[in-house]
Amino acid sequence: MLNIIMEKDNITTLVEKHKEMVSKGQPEINLVSPCRLNEGIIRHAEFEKNRFKKKFEEQQQSIEFFIPASGSGSRMFKFLYEFLADPNEASRSKTERFLNAIESFAFFELLPYAIKKKVRDYDISLDDFVSYLLKNEGLGLGLIPKGLVPFHRSRSFILNAFQEQLLQGLRLKEDHVNFHFTINKSHEEEINASLKSIQQLTGRKCAIKCTEQDPSTHSIAFDKKMNTITDDKGDLLVRPSGHGALLKNLNTLSSDIVFIKNIDNIQHESRADVSIDNLKYLGGMLSIIKNELKEAIQDKDSRNKLAALNLQYQFAHPKTDFSQLSEEAIKEMIYRPIRICGMVRNEGQPGGGPFWVEEEGQLSKQIVEKSQIGKDESQYRLMVQSQYFNPVIMAVSTKDIDGVQLDLNHFSDPKKYFIVEKSYKNKDIRFVERPGLWNGSMAKWLSIFVEVPSETFTPVKTVLDLLDPAHREM
Repeated sequence: MLNIIMEKDNITTLVEKHKEMVSKGQPEINLVSPCRLNEGIIRHAEFEKNRFKKKFEEQQQSIEFFIPASGSGSRMFKFLYEFLADPNEASRSKTERFLNAIESFAFFELLPYAIKKKVRDYDISLDDFVSYLLKNEGLGLGLIPKGLVPFHRSRSFILNAFQEQLLQGLRLKEDHVNFHFTINKSHEEEINASLKSIQQLTGRKCAIKCTEQDPSTHSIAFDKKMNTITDDKGDLLVRPSGHGALLKNLNTLSSDIVFIKNIDNIQHESRADVSIDNLKYLGGMLSIIKNELKEAIQDKDSRNKLAALNLQYQFAHPKTDFSQLSEEAIKEMIYRPIRICGMVRNEGQPGGGPFWVEEEGQLSKQIVEKSQIGKDESQYRLMVQSQYFNPVIMAVSTKDIDGVQLDLNHFSDPKKYFIVEKSYKNKDIRFVERPGLWNGSMAKWLSIFVEVPSETFTPVKTVLDLLDPAHREM
């Protein structure tokens, strides 16, 4: 049920609002062109990268990591569930690869000796072994958040993604670094214990906070006939409204530099240098661009100064004529939250990409999900021409160039919501997902897209990804 106190009339209004949005269908994005190198994407030589990194290392600014981490570990083992329920060629092939490499996975070390011996002697049924891995009577890997699944062996330690994120973040600077994880509260005790153990080992002071997605942001579910549905308790059926709901959590952060990453995009600590260097690079660039924008807007020749900066950072469309903009329009453009987004070369990854988008005659740079793009042939052609992919490696400032904290809700586009279709007790349901955190929720931010190496993007979508070199000790 919606975890908010409201009058019946207000619930009725909310139901009607959600019903109208679902009935309308998902708003489509009007792509103009994909962002390309020097056309919305910038690349720096090593010398320039080192300048930004040096700035980051020398500056005295508060730093915080914001890491969405409520995803379930069960998705990593989807092919195992499928193999047990109704095997097909794809699930059979993946299961065979998984079993052949079973001792390569960090969680193998957590198995009791008796189970290990049975596995090595081929003296255990597949069903029993997989059940032990995934269910409560064993390791329960299918019942915990992905961030608690053991990812890596490191010397004598077994590390999960929460712990690796902490270790990697603490290597950015010797002074204070803060961490904010958004989690499933039912696992908070295990998560805190996991993080505390690593914090004690490092001896480093850092503030760690865990919050959950606010239940008041949940969406109302409808059946095919657009009727509301009730759950087992007779309450209105609601569903979490996607990671866009985390804008409320992000809005509470006041650190000077906030790094945003996904919990599963992590490397073995012995292979983390490239990612750490690139976080410093993005963080230093954020600080420098804020200073340069402030100097430019205060200059007597502010329009030419801003035009020159735009050539360098491409935060506005190249055709933008700054000489024709009013002072109010310039202030509106610059006094926004800022995000420096790392982009990797597109090598077939699923998910969002950087595009120039037109809306109401205005061109802007957006991160667009595939599902937002219409089926019009010309739009589809633009989509497949995209050369870059969004790995969610961002350095952001929630303050303006004068250091004033901004309300991020003012820079979100509520019209960029998604319609999600799922099932509930064998019944098809539909509901609204809020604009994605790095899509519509950041639609009106000042955005700079920067090429970063593909080595910074090593997500663990299935357990088999843990066999990749990025997740193995050097």
